[in-house]
Amino acid sequence: MSAALSMAMLVSAPVQAKPARLAKQAPRVPVTAAHATPLPQPLARALAASKVPASHVSVIVAKVDNPLQTRGAIPAPMLALNPNVPRNPASTMKLVTTIVALDTLGPDYRWRTQAFTDGYSDGRTLNGNLYFKGTGDPKLVPEEMEKFVAELHNAGVTNINGDIVLDRSAYSADIGAQGPIDGDTDRPYNVSPDPLLYSFKAMSFTFTSNPNGTVDVGVLPPLANLQVSNEMSSVPAGNCGDWLTRIHPTLSTTPDGAYLAHFSGAYPASCEDKGWNIAAPDRDRFFLGGFRALWQASGGQFNGNVRTGTVPPGARLLVTHRGQTLAQVVHDMNKFSNNVMARQLFLTLGLSADGKTPASIARSREVLNRWLEKNDLAMPSLVVENGSGLSRMERISAMELARVLQHGINSPTGQVLVESMPTVGVDGTMRNRLVDREVAGNAHMKTGTLDDVGAVAGYVATRSGSTYVVVSLINDPRASNARGFNDALISWVYENAP
Repeated sequence: MSAALSMAMLVSAPVQAKPARLAKQAPRVPVTAAHATPLPQPLARALAASKVPASHVSVIVAKVDNPLQTRGAIPAPMLALNPNVPRNPASTMKLVTTIVALDTLGPDYRWRTQAFTDGYSDGRTLNGNLYFKGTGDPKLVPEEMEKFVAELHNAGVTNINGDIVLDRSAYSADIGAQGPIDGDTDRPYNVSPDPLLYSFKAMSFTFTSNPNGTVDVGVLPPLANLQVSNEMSSVPAGNCGDWLTRIHPTLSTTPDGAYLAHFSGAYPASCEDKGWNIAAPDRDRFFLGGFRALWQASGGQFNGNVRTGTVPPGARLLVTHRGQTLAQVVHDMNKFSNNVMARQLFLTLGLSADGKTPASIARSREVLNRWLEKNDLAMPSLVVENGSGLSRMERISAMELARVLQHGINSPTGQVLVESMPTVGVDGTMRNRLVDREVAGNAHMKTGTLDDVGAVAGYVATRSGSTYVVVSLINDPRASNARGFNDALISWVYENAP
């Protein structure tokens, strides 16, 4: 697994995070008789076993049909339960963001990160400040920063006599002001959007026991301003269930602005390789530490500081780095349910083409609403807070989500969409589910999990050779008990849908 993928996984949906309680349900809309079908007995039994009442569950199963015949709608559902009730979709909301982005930006869209200077070159020495200006690249990870560093060297820069200045003017200044969903600012999934988001602004520490009783500590990304204090010892036995509390992990900032990670205590050798992920404080320092580590490793020299600012008029453009494609980004975003990437992508919808108007949630909502209107997808239940599903406010009905999925698979970018979603029993957040059932490998389903929410949405290629849109949104304090119901639904569609 690449470093980029492992870093993408560490900001996944908070399945084991501190719970995020739902806000009061949005008002319900009428459910028509034409959209009400009883659950087949196997599914009714699975739901009854979860103790979740049917009134707290919304399900749609409908065949993928000719888009010319179903514009803005879906065929008559094979199965429908409370299809028009607005529910919190958790991370299945990422599918809405993905489909709109693929349609409006295109799968080959790339984010740009630029480097400017207000100084002059003396040989390979840059006398002046180096300005970085970002557009919200969701995957400006170490592999991409290495390319950026190489591009700066190719532009004739080896030594920098000046400061690093970070220009974040691509985003409205109030982005991220609402704070984390659960109050845990050190959780990587709670990292706020950033036009210069480097490596998800998170550190991933790994621990490996050695035969001599020591423990090795690894970290991604490499940071020039990180100090690791390792006082751990390896012990042959121990409970891996409480291994993290036994090594007393802390991350602090030293008076000179460096990060200090401290570990002590006994690490059980039987735990094999484990990891501790934490969001970094101070985004400027984090960016500087990542850049400086790779810059020095490449032979470059820099002893300046870092600060926030804007590129001054007349500054000279040195490098334009083009990041990974949108198709590559949504693959990692959806496979691993990466909230930070989804929030960056949603803001990209509202980023003006000329870069003169900063991206904002309001502008992205405007783009989303225009897209819905253009495609005859009126959605009175839809409430979008940040486009990731990591929200107490977001709402959509199962019928509305099914209609978006129907549009998505029939669009020119449908294959990119499907391939970005977890494959049941194979990879992503569905890799350990339904592995011993025939449906394994034959369905692409996005999962959604918060406290009080359990959801799946996507496509099932059935045994008969057809493809069905499948959506299940469960909002109930016992939603975690209904995972078996959602799995049974996916398997039942594969085995029984004509």
